[in-house]
Amino acid sequence: MKTLEVNGAELATVDQGAGMPVVLVHGFPLDHTMWDAQIEALSRGYRVIAPDLRGFGRSGVTEGKVTMKQFADDLAGLLDALGVDEPVVLCGLSMGGYVAWQFWRRYAPRLRGLVLCDTRAAADAPDAARARLETADRVLREGPALLADAMLPKLLPESSRKRNPHVADSLRRAILAADPRAIAAASRGMAERPDVTGMLGQIRCPTLVLVGQLDRISTPDEMRAIADAIPGARFVPIADAGHVSPMENPDAVNTAMLEFLAELP
Repeated sequence: MKTLEVNGAELATVDQGAGMPVVLVHGFPLDHTMWDAQIEALSRGYRVIAPDLRGFGRSGVTEGKVTMKQFADDLAGLLDALGVDEPVVLCGLSMGGYVAWQFWRRYAPRLRGLVLCDTRAAADAPDAARARLETADRVLREGPALLADAMLPKLLPESSRKRNPHVADSLRRAILAADPRAIAAASRGMAERPDVTGMLGQIRCPTLVLVGQLDRISTPDEMRAIADAIPGARFVPIADAGHVSPMENPDAVNTAMLEFLAELP
């Protein structure tokens, strides 16, 4: 991995392969390793950039609050630091999708395409936002184990946990390794993220929408509605997968992404 100074933070990133740049943005509270299967498959024909967002993985921690806008600005700064001056394909899962919306709003000319995976366009309802703020405070007091216990059943349906015990183990390790300050900062940022539902019709770049058929957080119906609202978007449900479909059914996700990438101008 490379480590670069971006917007006052040390950001670690995978930068592998050559060709059209594809940026993979991980979910909360994970790191770039959730994309291991995609990095391996895509980097054979594309330049794959998979950062650890500030605070996560090997990147430096920012305390307090980190907004989705800040994460998007970090991605733009990272691309600058890597010398990437051509438009990129940006793929974000869950919180990574929230970051992708803000990148599109602020840096649309830098996008060749979007891949939106198991994410949401709507803002948090007031009770959900309050729960995020409460979680931030609790994790700072008690550590990330409580988050692992609460999140894993939501991330992975029982059938997926039985079929992919290694995925459950990987997710737990990533959550337990996350810095409580980073978890708290990102939780606060997600709690105040804007609703972009009414803006989806303005997206003009090619877009692929992926969702695990068993996802209970970003449901297939919700993700299909996102795809329907984006002009020309392609919707692909991923079988036998919940909220972390790139880890649960990597072959299906890789196939969908490679087909999408191959058709881009």
